[in-house]
Formats: sequence, structure tokens, C-alpha cells
Amino acid sequence: MRQSIKFTKNFYFIATVVFLIWMLFFDSNDFYSQYQLKNKVEELEDQKAYYQDKIKDTEADREALLNDAELLEKFAREKYYMKKDGEEVFVVVEE
Repeated sequence: MRQSIKFTKNFYFIATVVFLIWMLFFDSNDFYSQYQLKNKVEELEDQKAYYQDKIKDTEADREALLNDAELLEKFAREKYYMKKDGEEVFVVVEE
């Protein structure tokens, strides 16, 4: 018992315990901050994967539009309401 009391009164033991407590709970890089940063990185990686899939889809659509004149005309008419000379375009808005 006396030996454990001597051990806890040792300067190096006390300094090490204080240092560990400081690093684990009070430092700017404590466990909670590291956990939050890890979650943020995972979220950003998920977003990156989502946007990379969207880019692939868009590139495929672009290639299809550049290679097919009929599809390009359909896209222009539907998306940008373009028309040929002498045509009238009616836009129906649903409520």
C-alpha cells in the first residue's frame, strides 16, 4: 500500500497523468474532435462518390446528344423551348 502511495506521488507519474488527461479531453485534437472530423471525412467521401456518378451520367448524356441529331433536337425543344421557324410552342403549366 505504501509503495502505491509513493508511486502516485512521483513527479513523473503525476506529470504523465496530467499530460494524458490534457491531451485526451482539453486539447484541440482530443478524441471528440477526431471523431467529428472522421465523420465529416466519411460524409465528404460519400458526396464525392455521388458527384462522380453524376458526372459519369452527364458525360454519357452529352455523348449521346452530340452523336444523335434527333435526340439533340428533342432535348432542345423540351429543355429550352426552342422551335423551328413558323412553329408555335405552347407551354402547359400544371398546378
